[in-house]
Amino acid sequence: MGKPIKIRAKIKGDIAEVKALMPHPMESGARIDADTGEAVPKHYIKEVVCKHNGNVVLNSFWGTAVSKNPYLAFKFKGAKSGDKLEISWVDNTGDTSVSETTLK
Repeated sequence: MGKPIKIRAKIKGDIAEVKALMPHPMESGARIDADTGEAVPKHYIKEVVCKHNGNVVLNSFWGTAVSKNPYLAFKFKGAKSGDKLEISWVDNTGDTSVSETTLK
């Protein structure tokens, strides 16, 4: 299980502003280890899903070009205080992380 996703979400009217920081090494597979001379294996987030009260509001597919510890920010309509927000990811090794927050 990956490290927890740090989520900040607030509501302005009926629009939720979501910011998330996802701790992950995000290796592209193109870097060479200076000590061993071997290529560092690929290790990257493949898919990110955000659910609002169980309904998917964001589904994105990532690859090796995303930086280490990626930051994601987005907005969506139809939110209200007390609603549940869940963000999850799965990487190319099968590792996952899921975090949840309540909108304020």
